[in-house]
Amino acid sequence: MIWSGLLIYWASDTYTFTLFGHTFFHFFPDSFYKFFNIPARLAEGMAFHFLFMWFFTLNGILYFAYTLISGTWRDLIPQKNSFKEAWLVVLHDLHIRKTAPPQNKYNAAQRIAYSAIIVMGFGSVITGLAIYKPVQFYWITWLCGGYNFARILHFVLTIGYVLFFVIHVVQVVLAGWNNFRSVVSGFEIVEEPAAPMKDHLNPSVKNL
Repeated sequence: MIWSGLLIYWASDTYTFTLFGHTFFHFFPDSFYKFFNIPARLAEGMAFHFLFMWFFTLNGILYFAYTLISGTWRDLIPQKNSFKEAWLVVLHDLHIRKTAPPQNKYNAAQRIAYSAIIVMGFGSVITGLAIYKPVQFYWITWLCGGYNFARILHFVLTIGYVLFFVIHVVQVVLAGWNNFRSVVSGFEIVEEPAAPMKDHLNPSVKNL
């Protein structure tokens, strides 16, 4: 989705600052495209973006339905103290605070992040419709604050996905290989403490 979206972005001249016919700033500059050999592939980018959109939307619907049916939404919804505890989690992860706040299946920061990513996915679909068919979905475009603001929101949400992915991967790596394995496989291997060795000496020897 991000790759195909960038193809659309790179082919657009909208991201310029032009005044009285003079372009003062163009993001990215033409030298950037020439250096990386990036052509204007608008049609290709739109085709892939719309294709991946169906997988993105279907995956989001199935995941949302799963959280409702399985009851895991109770572990994801932030509680009233989640925002306060999330700050304590951040301080602990930065090694500023020694003790971590209490947590259940997910800590407060994870609750906020995992709930936010669902809302962000819904926002991406809505803003995407506003950009794709601004006339047919005029009421969605209006709710998004207009076509241009919907584009900004769509782009900001994409940046949010990248940040979520990077932070999530870093946290998994810092937590260790066992935690990474549990993310992929769905279960965690816990080593049980060794049982104390029994004294097999003859009772008669003990009395000597």
